[in-house]
Amino acid sequence: MNAEEVSADAGKGGRRLRWIAGNDIQLLENGEEFFPRVFECIANAQREVVLETFILFEDKVGKALHAALLKAARRGVKVDVMVDGFGSPDLSREFLESLTSAGVRFRVYDPGQRILGKRVGWLRRMHRKIVVVDGERAFVGGINYSADHLADFGPEAKQDYAVEITGPLVGHIHRFALHAIAIGGQGRRWFRRRIKAVHSEAIAATGPADAFFVTRDNHRHTNDIERQYRAAIRAARQRVVIANAYFFPGYRLIQEMRRAARRGVQVDLILQGQPDMPIVKIAASMLYHHLLHAGVRIHEYCDRPLHGKVAVMDDSWATVGSSNLDPLSLSLNLESNVVIRDKAFNHHLYERLAHLMQHSCKRVERENLAAEWSAWRLVRSFFVFHFLRWYPIAATWLPNPRKRAMPVQLPTTGETAAPVPTRTDAA
Repeated sequence: MNAEEVSADAGKGGRRLRWIAGNDIQLLENGEEFFPRVFECIANAQREVVLETFILFEDKVGKALHAALLKAARRGVKVDVMVDGFGSPDLSREFLESLTSAGVRFRVYDPGQRILGKRVGWLRRMHRKIVVVDGERAFVGGINYSADHLADFGPEAKQDYAVEITGPLVGHIHRFALHAIAIGGQGRRWFRRRIKAVHSEAIAATGPADAFFVTRDNHRHTNDIERQYRAAIRAARQRVVIANAYFFPGYRLIQEMRRAARRGVQVDLILQGQPDMPIVKIAASMLYHHLLHAGVRIHEYCDRPLHGKVAVMDDSWATVGSSNLDPLSLSLNLESNVVIRDKAFNHHLYERLAHLMQHSCKRVERENLAAEWSAWRLVRSFFVFHFLRWYPIAATWLPNPRKRAMPVQLPTTGETAAPVPTRTDAA
């Protein structure tokens, strides 16, 4: 049994996910490919645009999205937007007022509070990036709406990925997005009718890809994405390639990688060599000895910060999404990934990752690791081991309030707009 055959069943206690056939899925690399396609589809929308993102900045990318949404709303398209309160904290009154006055329903997930001007409450964020246009086309991935996803941003520009999807899977994503956007202001009865009207089976097949949409939340689906990774690694027979920006996975996922390498699978990790936050490389490097000793190959991407969250396994299984392999994404944040079974897509994504490994990465060798005092390494390994083993459980001890999506309430001054609560839970 290979990776693509078992990954739809996450194992004991996991959610059974059914492969959805007949999809066309295209890889979009970086903002140069992603933003033009999203903006073009919004410009051509006839009925509805549903968009949620962790980060929306009021820079040239955010303003371009603003213009596209504004035009769509003014011609009668239903437009729903949800951003995360921590990731998108400083949108101006003018930015929001022009959208809401045109009919855009704009919501903020957990806007939180500020103490001495600083945003607090950074745990359990809405980290997904989803767009659905007319219920017929969807985008899922890791790319936010900010200029640092474009190469002309400079050395800090991010390397990242998303997918564009047509076919029956879009119906599943559409239903999820409508639930998550939480349109409380329009009334529960109207909201349920709108979700009920989504029929994924009525969407015609557009391509050869089988796929399913997997999410992580803090209530019913706390480890679904991690289970998909572990099941696919466990079933892999030839290769595993994982490119992930923030890498500090749980003990069981680390063990699956080590076991795969020891049974002869070529396991390659592409991690940050030029991180946007230094702690990212420090945390990942604590695992290097543990992984290299088992035969896992580690490549540090050094051209610019890596922000991708993608993987390919054997010749068919692949995933693209918003979930990092770190404590925040695996145990706290709201995330979404698409899992894809298609040889052509797998081959294309593998070629792009292989190009990074060959031209933009530094291979980490065991003999190149800095010599460390053996006693210190033993102590550090002890604490790292037990942290990896217990943090998924410890995360359940943290406060887990039912955070809400709230519509913005425009102030009478030029201050940043503030949200007000609604009854509908977006988690």
